[in-house]
Amino acid sequence: MSVTDHQRSVVRRSTGATKLDPTDLPPAGHFIDGAFRDARAAETLEIINPASEEVITEVALGTAADVDAAVAAAVKAKVSWARVVPKQRSEILHAVADRIAQNRDVLVRLESANTGKPVSVARDDVDGTIDTFRFMAGALRATTSMAAGDYAESHLSVILREPLGVVGVVTPWNYPLLMAAWKIAPILAAGNTVVVKPSEQTPLSTLKFAELVADLLPPGVLNVVTGLGPVVGSGLAAHAAVDMIALTGSVGSGKAVARTAADTLKRVHLELGGKAPVVVFDDADLDLVATSLRTASFYNSGQECGAACRVLVHESVADQLVDRLVAQVRELVVGEPDASDDIEVGPLVSKAHYDRVLAHLDRAFDEGARAAVGGAALEGTGYFVQPTVLVDVPAGASCTTEEVFGPVVTVETFTDEDEAINRANDVPLGLSASVWTSDARRSHDVAARLDAGTVWVNSHLVLANEVPWGGFKGSGYGRDLSIYALDDYSRTKHVMHYHGR
Repeated sequence: MSVTDHQRSVVRRSTGATKLDPTDLPPAGHFIDGAFRDARAAETLEIINPASEEVITEVALGTAADVDAAVAAAVKAKVSWARVVPKQRSEILHAVADRIAQNRDVLVRLESANTGKPVSVARDDVDGTIDTFRFMAGALRATTSMAAGDYAESHLSVILREPLGVVGVVTPWNYPLLMAAWKIAPILAAGNTVVVKPSEQTPLSTLKFAELVADLLPPGVLNVVTGLGPVVGSGLAAHAAVDMIALTGSVGSGKAVARTAADTLKRVHLELGGKAPVVVFDDADLDLVATSLRTASFYNSGQECGAACRVLVHESVADQLVDRLVAQVRELVVGEPDASDDIEVGPLVSKAHYDRVLAHLDRAFDEGARAAVGGAALEGTGYFVQPTVLVDVPAGASCTTEEVFGPVVTVETFTDEDEAINRANDVPLGLSASVWTSDARRSHDVAARLDAGTVWVNSHLVLANEVPWGGFKGSGYGRDLSIYALDDYSRTKHVMHYHGR
């Protein structure tokens, strides 16, 4: 790692005041039964701008009593919401999408200020949120099931799809609004009511969303309680009146929620961490790999569970790929979100996470890895870390098996196909992966052998609402997006009628 690498990465700073206006902020308190309510306790949480390290505002620190109030509102509303016919429910979700679109700019500003996302990333998140609601608004009117018929003599079988009831949701800090939409849209589309606990670090866009759609949804259908996981999240997982708990977050959080939910035998939906292998064969288009990884590895500052963070490249082309990848990484524009429209990499979300990523880098260097570019914090205000490519990474190093969740990519080499597949699968997580080759038969075979819920071929981190997202192994179970999400948030009932005469 050279001094030149440090000098190349500088933080582009904003030349003026933040674009976030005080009127952009959501009301204080929890959103329960269709309105914002004062918290039961006076304690609050400071919400920090990770680019400036300034306090944006404070939100309520939720208590068990707040959880009980929100769940009670959801229980009260669940019967009437479940009876709303698909056409009407679809029209409401389309209206929600319209309302988000009408307020796109304020949501972008909030998301960018609260998370440190470049404005372009925040725009993508809001646009994805709009499309998620639009897709689910259409999908709920086109659900399919087994045909009714006589499967036993003189008995007519009818299959019903029913809502579960009340669903508790815990969302992460990396995509606060979008991950909330990935849960809320199918949950409401399936006829359930919901209580959401946003991340205590990034709750602002979820609260603003609740404010914006308050007049569109019946009271109690959507509820938001802010606070800490051990109180609010665990409270939802343990609550006897909550029929399902859905979480996007860390493996540790998923295990804790699943353990708590077991006491009431409620359903659990978990989208957890990832350690996506990028398997690059010797016949791959290396320029395409490098340019694709510029986005797929460093989008949202690498704080992305599907990020292309672990490159496994055939030894014969490894040096060529590293040269191309380093050249791309050197060109990344790092800066405060409102510094300019071409910012590609912002700060990490918090001081605690910034320290965690830097500790991962220190450990990688101790284990023998070397930074081909980056490898350190950036000076000045904000939680900025240099976009980093680690090479000479020894087999089994912690940086290749543990989720760093920052702007860090590791590069390892392999000699043959079986070795590449075995090493790609030899991690406890299985959310996503990609295969890079010009051989069509190889691409089909290798993709089938990779233990991941999503496998891309000659691309990475391309998503669509029509196709499912979710993982295997330690990455959890259940599917977001697509009609599979609607299935997850509903139950199947068989009704059999005897019609013999």
